Amino acid sequence: MKAISINEIKQELKDLSAKELNEICLRLARYKKENKELLAYLLFDAHNIDAYTQEIKNYIDEMFNDVNKSNLYFAKKTLRKILRQINKQIKFMLNKQAEVELRMHFCTTLI
Repeated sequence: MKAISINEIKQELKDLSAKELNEICLRLARYKKENKELLAYLLFDAHNIDAYTQEIKNYIDEMFNDVNKSNLYFAKKTLRKILRQINKQIKFMLNKQAEVELRMHFCTTLI
């Protein structure tokens, strides 16, 4: 099965009713955790990026408190997990200022 271009998808979405579009969004959110997280961000947090950025910073601080410092392997693994979470949130936000802010917070907390 071949992938369809974004333009074709846009044309099809224009032709759908609001009810059909709603059903498609809910079905899409049902199958992948990342889709659900993106949809939640767009619906609830996209209007206030500053508060969302602060929430992510607090989450980063909590995760840094849980780093296992007894073994270097586990510490590196946890740091990679934190960085993966940050990258996912940056991908959702599409805001360069928030991206720099989160990466700087990660680096300063790491130091």
